Amino acid sequence: MNGALTVLGIETSCDETAAAVVRLTDGRAEVLSSVVASQTAEHAPYGGVVPEIAARSHVETIDATIEQALAEAGLGFAGVSGVAATAGPGLVGGVMVGLSAAKAISLARGLPLVAVNHLEGHALSVRLTEDAPYPFLLLLVSGGHCQLLAVEGVGACTRLGTTIDDAAGEAFDKIAKTLGLPYPGGPALEKLARDGDASNFTLPRMLLGRKDCDFSFSGLKTAAARLAEGITSEQQRRDLAAAVQTAIADQLSDRAERAMGLYAAGRPASARLFVVAGGVAANGTVRARLQAAATRQGFAFKAPPLAYCTDNAAMIALAGAERLALGLTDGLNAPARPRWPLDQASADANPTHKIGRKGAKA
Repeated sequence: MNGALTVLGIETSCDETAAAVVRLTDGRAEVLSSVVASQTAEHAPYGGVVPEIAARSHVETIDATIEQALAEAGLGFAGVSGVAATAGPGLVGGVMVGLSAAKAISLARGLPLVAVNHLEGHALSVRLTEDAPYPFLLLLVSGGHCQLLAVEGVGACTRLGTTIDDAAGEAFDKIAKTLGLPYPGGPALEKLARDGDASNFTLPRMLLGRKDCDFSFSGLKTAAARLAEGITSEQQRRDLAAAVQTAIADQLSDRAERAMGLYAAGRPASARLFVVAGGVAANGTVRARLQAAATRQGFAFKAPPLAYCTDNAAMIALAGAERLALGLTDGLNAPARPRWPLDQASADANPTHKIGRKGAKA
């Protein structure tokens, strides 16, 4: 399609009900609105996301969230070129809510539908505000995902490395819980770590120096939980939080530098762009360490603004707009997927989890 495309995006993969309107003109994105209805208070008593509560909350708030996004953009459905929604991966009950809303709008208004991979939304999120041409090396690091990907273009991602157990964001959240911190744990742990001395605790760094680009955080999580049991003072809590944050940053930067070396081989200097996206990219210590790693390897470094690191619908709208510009649309039979690897070939050939009834997990 030619000319400007204005896309309504919907995101409901976890515990954020989000809608946004993004306009794509000659490859440049403009965010006209971005609305996020948080469920933090609803899940806080349980110390984590409860899928049933999340799905019911999406049902209750989806209509108002979409209406607000359109109103803030100053548009009605007549001013929208298409509708995009997260179709996976994620908590499938929530994914179904947003995808069903998008299908209803598509059918009622005669608009093209784009079923977006949530991970591709994160992969493209930097392009909401930055000039980040393809190809680039991506570290996608969040509560549910930790992957290194060569992003060649829309729908063209090659996995270089992934977590073999827990994601970095999950480690942040679970360790925060053992330290008695409130949900969401990651930001609370970062705050606690500001006045801590990381050198007062020794924690493992898994897979450092290995020739592949994979991650592992389960050993760190277990070690931190055991140390937390023996804490007797508030300063020790701060020190352990700082040690955890440092250990995670060490692992991410080591694995990222390994990937940079592999990615750079045979590529011109102009292609040496390192992008970090996902919720953990909002952590200041992690971001600083990754930026330093990129500088050492001769890579430019870019990351989305903090508002677009965590789950949002603007990134889904952009992914939908870029797909729509290429003529890539989906039918009303597009499925909601709890699992949906960006690089299906790598997931099938080298799954990080044993293949079950639903296929490769990552």
